[in-house]
Amino acid sequence: MKYDNEFVGPNVPRMGNALTRFIGDMILKAMGWKLIGALPDVKKAIIIGGPHTSNWDLFLAMGSMMSIGLKFSWMMKKEAFFWPLGGLWKALGGIPIERKAKTDVMRQVKNWFDDSDAVWLGLTPEGTRSKVDAYKTGYLRIAKAVDAPLFIVGIDSVNKQVVLDRLWYPKGDIAAENAAIKIYVDTHYKGIRDDTA
Repeated sequence: MKYDNEFVGPNVPRMGNALTRFIGDMILKAMGWKLIGALPDVKKAIIIGGPHTSNWDLFLAMGSMMSIGLKFSWMMKKEAFFWPLGGLWKALGGIPIERKAKTDVMRQVKNWFDDSDAVWLGLTPEGTRSKVDAYKTGYLRIAKAVDAPLFIVGIDSVNKQVVLDRLWYPKGDIAAENAAIKIYVDTHYKGIRDDTA
């Protein structure tokens, strides 16, 4: 399936143009990967990508999202937003987070979501590139706080595919739901580094 703006619904936040989509396509092609699946037409979502096992995941994510013109954001410590890089980080979707603020990270993210009409936030539930027995639960707590669904994006290293998989609406017990999501990802996907299985 070819991806361009006609495959991105009117509610999905967009960025870029034909040139940036071409660059995204070339990144994936140079790495020998392809993008499959579909984007849901929702204004707000938390993207969780996994398994996150390699620094190459960043290039796959950026190439994939550029190739379809999806604007997604990610959190970064506020101290990294210094001149001249601060403008670049924001243009690429970076959200400056004050880790020492009286307002906790959850409240900062909720305020950011509330102030935005359409926004997708990308998170890696592992919080590391090493094998983990359980995901951290911050992504679920954020999704519930901002009342946004999760959108699972899988890394299928066996077939060299980035899979735009499915929406997952958090509603149950956080610990049980966290375990169910990890089982789903582990069952369907395999990261670039083989030691995560």
